[in-house]
Amino acid sequence: MSKQRRRHGAQFKFEIAMEAAKELKTIQQLASEHGIHPNQIGQWKRQLLDQGAVVFANGSSDQQKKQEAVQSQLFEQIGRLKMEIEWLKKKVQLTALKLNGN
Repeated sequence: MSKQRRRHGAQFKFEIAMEAAKELKTIQQLASEHGIHPNQIGQWKRQLLDQGAVVFANGSSDQQKKQEAVQSQLFEQIGRLKMEIEWLKKKVQLTALKLNGN
């Protein structure tokens, strides 16, 4: 029988990576304590150290999602306004032609 893969949550990964980054214990010790392969802990640690600055640069993902939603609403509004302006320009031209033609 094959062993089923375990899935670890983000909080668990973060805690293990932080312990590894603090270097109070070796990766081997952490691996044996938590039953995780040492390579996996090393990978989580590298990911934390490489992408840790992104947390402070972009803010939280909730804020980013809100900002993207507002931005998409604004782009939609800009598109509608552009269409209305084009429609009004055509109407003004037609009205001007009718007035000049009569």
